[in-house]
Amino acid sequence: MLESPSQCLRKGSAILDPILCNYGFEFSWGGSGQSSGGAFAFGAFVNGDRKLELHYRHSLGLVNYHFGGLSLDHDSYMRVVLGPGGGNHYPGFSEKVESQFEDLKFDLEHFAVAFLLGNLDEFSGFTKAAEEWKSKQGFSRLP
Repeated sequence: MLESPSQCLRKGSAILDPILCNYGFEFSWGGSGQSSGGAFAFGAFVNGDRKLELHYRHSLGLVNYHFGGLSLDHDSYMRVVLGPGGGNHYPGFSEKVESQFEDLKFDLEHFAVAFLLGNLDEFSGFTKAAEEWKSKQGFSRLP
């Protein structure tokens, strides 16, 4: 029997919990439901004005960082931190729930220092750089 999105998100949050708790985050269940795309679940790790938002439908999908009034999706954050060559593990496209969250855990541990420990000005620099990159069209996005 396949696990529900709620079960998958709870399992994944348990994988992320050890690292995020070290930085003062606590998991907050958001909810679950059914939509035209199927069953889904969502929640967030929260520490004051920092929030790591997670959504699970058929796999771990939306991963957004919120700090103060700023927001940044995982892909954009990793692109700004690591450049076009990457090195991030998430998304790793594994079908295993555990692997998806382990990949995100790796990225958090190694590349998300500005979100976990940094100040708002530092995180703001990443959001501005991501917005600049997203505003480029076509081939101008290439390195």
